Amino acid sequence: MSTAVSPSIEPRPVGLIGIGLMGTVLAQRLLAGGYTVQGWDVDSTRREELRRLGGAVPDSVLALARVADRLLLSLPHHEVVAEVLAEIGAELPAGSLMIDTSTGDPAAAEGHAAQLRARGVAYLDATISGSSQVLQAGEGVFLVGGGAEDFERCADLWRVLAGKVFHTGPVGSGARQKLVSNLVLGLNRAALAEGLVFAESLGLDPQQTLHLLRESLAYSKIMDTKGPKMLRRDYTPQARLSQHLKDVRLMLASAGEAGLALPLSDAHRRILERAEELGWGDSDNSALIEALRPIETKARSGSSPPVNRNTPS
Repeated sequence: MSTAVSPSIEPRPVGLIGIGLMGTVLAQRLLAGGYTVQGWDVDSTRREELRRLGGAVPDSVLALARVADRLLLSLPHHEVVAEVLAEIGAELPAGSLMIDTSTGDPAAAEGHAAQLRARGVAYLDATISGSSQVLQAGEGVFLVGGGAEDFERCADLWRVLAGKVFHTGPVGSGARQKLVSNLVLGLNRAALAEGLVFAESLGLDPQQTLHLLRESLAYSKIMDTKGPKMLRRDYTPQARLSQHLKDVRLMLASAGEAGLALPLSDAHRRILERAEELGWGDSDNSALIEALRPIETKARSGSSPPVNRNTPS
């Protein structure tokens, strides 16, 4: 997709609330596409980062709500989205559009949409499949639920932000598709981690093992991004382990409501919880491999959780 956009398409700034890993990349891509970006985050250091990138920061989140016709949310989960809407909802002008890229409960997305609709504000649940690194490379996949006209109203933004974009149906469908996507993605990552630990236990060369896996029918794209990180024990976050654990818990809850068991995801949840207990929650989700390694292997490798190394999401 082309990233060249004439600023005249959208004279008013694009708003952004949440300047974490994903939010920063969203801002970078919008700015590179010729847009004026005004953003807000509760963390002042992140607001300064947006200024450094070339964006603007208003006096308050309420001021931001008043000036942006289209407002992107990039927040940790739907509970934080609800808090933000409670704070700024009354300030959003009729006719504006909320584009929520946060992963959360589909029912919550439907509730947000109904709440905003009563004020004349449109809402899209525009979930993103892919890490911040994938989004940065222009390969993020947007799964968007909401009205067809509202989806088309953002056609210029999709050209800048997304590698691929799909209108999945009504509000809530984007969030549901994201849960399905994250289920398969997370299990691919867990299977890779278990395979690499198994190879270590057999005395196999880990680099050769990863190479052979990538050349075999076992291949998945996750091997390209997370395999090298697992082998280097480089857990600098592209997507945080604790965030994916929240997603897995949401998958299990949603499946339970439908009377469905997800045994593989339940096992995955236990692995992630173990990794979190070991102190890897703020690290990249590839750190789940540390929960699978025998204790004596961890001691020999010197692999220990980083202390205050990662910025919280």
